[in-house]
Amino acid sequence: MDRRKYIKTIALGAFIPSFSVAAFPTNLLSRSLNLKAINFKSNWENWPDMKWIGPQYWGNRLQDWRLKNGMAICGITGSNRHLQLLTLQKTKGLSSFKVSVDMVMLHKSLRSHDKGCFGIRLGAKGPFEDYRSAAVFGKGLDLGFIPNGKFKVGEQLLDTGLRKIPKSCRLEAYLKALENDYSLRISVSDLETGELLFSKENISVNAEDVQGNFALLADAKVEADRESDSSVGFANWSISGDNLYVNEEQLFGPIYFAQYTLSGGKLKLTAQLAPIEQIDGHKVSLQFKEDGIWKTKDTSYIEHLGRAINFVITDWKHGKDVSYRLLVEIPLQNEIHHYTYEGTIASEPMEKDLLKTAVFSCNFDYGFPDNDVHENVSKLDPDVVLFLGDQFYEATGGFGIQKTGNLDDMCLDYLRKWAMFGWSYRELFRHKPCAIIPDDHDVYHGNVWGEGGAKADVENGFGADAQDSGGYKMPAEWVNMVQFTQTSHLPDPFDPTPVKQNIGVYYTHWNYGGISFAILEDRKFKSAPKRVLPKEAKVWNGFITNPDFDIKKHRNLEAELLGERQHKFLDHWAQDWSRGIEMKVVLSQTNFATVATLPKGTRTDEVVPSLNIPKKGEYIIGDWPTVDMDSNGWPSNKRDRAVEQIRKCFAFHIAGDQHLGSFIRYGIDEYGDSGYAFAGPALNNIWPRRFWPADANIAEHSYENPAYVGNHIDGFGNKMTVLAVANPHETGLQPKIIHDRATGYGLVTFNKKERTIKTECWSRFMDPSEESEEQNPGWPITIKETDNYGRKAVAWLPEIKIVGDHKPVIKIFEANDDLVYALRMATESFKPKVFSMGIYKIVVEVPEIGFEKIFLNVKAKTNMNKSIQIKLEN
Repeated sequence: MDRRKYIKTIALGAFIPSFSVAAFPTNLLSRSLNLKAINFKSNWENWPDMKWIGPQYWGNRLQDWRLKNGMAICGITGSNRHLQLLTLQKTKGLSSFKVSVDMVMLHKSLRSHDKGCFGIRLGAKGPFEDYRSAAVFGKGLDLGFIPNGKFKVGEQLLDTGLRKIPKSCRLEAYLKALENDYSLRISVSDLETGELLFSKENISVNAEDVQGNFALLADAKVEADRESDSSVGFANWSISGDNLYVNEEQLFGPIYFAQYTLSGGKLKLTAQLAPIEQIDGHKVSLQFKEDGIWKTKDTSYIEHLGRAINFVITDWKHGKDVSYRLLVEIPLQNEIHHYTYEGTIASEPMEKDLLKTAVFSCNFDYGFPDNDVHENVSKLDPDVVLFLGDQFYEATGGFGIQKTGNLDDMCLDYLRKWAMFGWSYRELFRHKPCAIIPDDHDVYHGNVWGEGGAKADVENGFGADAQDSGGYKMPAEWVNMVQFTQTSHLPDPFDPTPVKQNIGVYYTHWNYGGISFAILEDRKFKSAPKRVLPKEAKVWNGFITNPDFDIKKHRNLEAELLGERQHKFLDHWAQDWSRGIEMKVVLSQTNFATVATLPKGTRTDEVVPSLNIPKKGEYIIGDWPTVDMDSNGWPSNKRDRAVEQIRKCFAFHIAGDQHLGSFIRYGIDEYGDSGYAFAGPALNNIWPRRFWPADANIAEHSYENPAYVGNHIDGFGNKMTVLAVANPHETGLQPKIIHDRATGYGLVTFNKKERTIKTECWSRFMDPSEESEEQNPGWPITIKETDNYGRKAVAWLPEIKIVGDHKPVIKIFEANDDLVYALRMATESFKPKVFSMGIYKIVVEVPEIGFEKIFLNVKAKTNMNKSIQIKLEN
C-alpha cells in the first residue's frame, strides 16, 4: 500500500492529516466524488529558496521553476512553461469558484510582437483522465496577458487599454455557475497601488473547459538570445469554491520513490528525492518497523547531483517481510514538515519453489501514467521486478532534452523524466526487490557504443555522427549521475574500477531467492562500428549503408562487445554457486542476436515508426534481415564468446531494448547448441520493430501458428531458432499508438524444484487473471534448465550419485582446466555429458558446508555405465 504522511508543526498547534495512496482517482471528470468547500492558498513565503516549488506542484520543466524570495519563478522565457497544482481539481459538476494570483514580470524586454500568455490555466487535461496526465501534458483554458498588453481568454483577445503587460499585478478570475456553463469576471489590479487596471464581466465559458487541473502559465516565444532570462514570478496563489475535489494523497515528493535489492545479507536501497538540497538542516532517514515502532537505522542528506541517497545495511538477517519508511524532515520558518514514503523489504523466498520475475523495458509517455500496467502486473504477484533499459526516452514529457548549459540544469532535466518513470511504476517495486539498468536513451543516446567510457565527438552536432564516433555525448559527471540514480541500489560491482573519463561501472551478480542474476553492461565497452569497420562500409548510426558491403565476411574483426573485464566476470560467475544458488540467469540491455527485419533494400531503420501495421494474422512479405549493430548480434565473434560463456552454467538470458518481444535459442556451430533468450516487449513502443523473414513457409501461416518460427540466420550470420515473436498488429483498441505496437511485459518463472523456466509474454491491455485472455502467439513457453546448453553429447562421464540431503554443484573441467560447464544438481543423480573424447576433471562441491571432492583423470566414453557414489553428511 502506498502510504505517505504529511505533518506540519507550527507554533500554535499541529495540522496532521494522514493519507494513503493505494489507488489514484483516474476519472475525476466523470466520477461522483466527495467534494468540499476549499480555500487553497500557496505557502511559498514560508519556504527557502530552492530548485523546486514543493510537493503540491509539478513544474514543466523541472529546471525552469524555482522558489526565490517567496515567489514561484519561471527562470526561462520559453514556450508552454506551466506549473500544475496536484492536490486540487475542478470536477464535472457546476459550481462557482475563484482563482487569483500575484504576478511580477521579470523579463525586461518583452516586445509587442512576441507571442505568449502569462497568467492562469484552468481545466488542464491530458490524454488520460488522471491528474498526473494533466500535470505533464495538460492543456486548458488560458487566462492571461500577452506581451502587447491584451488579455487572453482561450481564443479570445480582450483590449485592456494597456500597451504592455503590467510590471506587477494581481489577477483575479471569478467563474459564476449558470444553468449550463459559467460567466467569467476578470479583474487586474496594480500590486503596488491597488489601482484597478482592467476588468471584464459576463464572459461566457463552457463548463467543460474548466474541468481538470489548475495551473500557472508562463508561455512565451522570443528570440533564442532572450530565452535565458527569467520571465515571471508568481505569489499568493489562491483558489476557493464550494465544490472542488481536494486530495492531499496526490502530493509528489519530496520522496519520489525508492528501489532496493537484497543479496547475500546486504540490503541496498536508493531513495529518489526532489531537489531540496538547498534547505539547510534537511534530513533523510531510513527506518524499519520493529514491534510496531519505527526505528531509525541511518540518516543522511542530499549531496548528489541526482538528488538520490543510497542506504546500505550490511547485516540484514530478517526472515520475514519488514516494513521500511523513508522520513524526510524539512525545517522551515517556524515550521517543521515531515514527509514519509513507506514500502516493504520482502522476505527472501529461499524456501519457495517458484521465483517469478516481471520483465519491463522501453518506456515512453504514450500511456503515462500507465495505470493499466500496475493493475495487471499486480495480479501476477511477481517476486522480483526487472527494468532492463530505456526507462524513458528523450522526448518523455515534452520539451526534448537539455544537452548544454548549466550542468545542474541538465541533471534536473533528467530528474523530471526519471521522476515520471517512478510516478508510473513505483507501485511495482515499492514492496519488491528491483533491478534497474540504464540503456542508450537513459543517457540521451539513440544508440550508444561506449568505447570503454570514451568521450563522443559532439563538435559537429549531437546526432548520429556523434554516436558513430563512439563514447558518451553527455558529460561524464552527468552519466555518473544517471547511473547512480538507476543502479546504486544494485549489489556492489564485480570490479568497481572506473572506465575512461572516470565513468563508473555497475556490472555485478545479484543472488536472490536461490537465483543468481548476472547483470551486464553491453553498451559501455562496445566498439563503435564506424571506428573498426572499413570505410567502404559507409556506417551511419550503426547501419551499413553500402549495399555491396557484406558484413558476414568480417565476422572475426577486432572489436569489443562486453569487453575483457566482463568476460572475466562471466568466467568467475559461471563457477560461483555459493549461498544456495540453484539456477542462473543473465540480464542485459540487448539479446545476442538481431531478431528483426525491414523492407528489402532498406539500409537503416529510420522507416520503422512509419511502417504499416498489419491486420491480425496477416504476413508481411518482402522483408530481409536487419543489419543493426546496435544489437548484440554484432560483433559476431564476441557474441559467440558471450553465448559460450553463459551456456557453461546453463544460464537463461533476459533482455530488453529491442521493442519486439521474442523467445529464441542461440546457435553457434549448430542451431540450438546453446541457451534460450527472452527479450521482453516494450511498455510504450516508439520503435515498433517486426520479424517477417522471407524464408518462412507463408502458405501455412496463421496468427496462432506463425510461419516465422524455426531456424534462421540473422543479418550478421548468427544462428538462431525462433520460438515466438510478438509482432505488432491491429487490435481495434484506442489509442492505436499504444495497443497496435505490441506493447506489454514479460513474466519469467523459475521453478527451483523442477528446474524449469516458464516465460509469459502479455500485452499490456490483457487482464492476466482472466482465463479467456491469451498471451502473444507462442507463449507461454516452458523449458528445462538443462536445455540452456543444447550442444549434443559426444561422450559421457561416470554418473554421479549422491547420498544425503544436500544438492551439490557439479563442475566439469577439460584437461587444461578450462570449464566445460557447472550445474547445481536437482536430483540425487547426474550423468555428465561432454563434447569430445578425452580426460576430464570432475569437482563435486557443496559451497554452503565447505564440502569439495575432486576426481582427476576421468576418461570420457561413449557407452559409460560406471557411477561415482558420494555420501554427504547433513
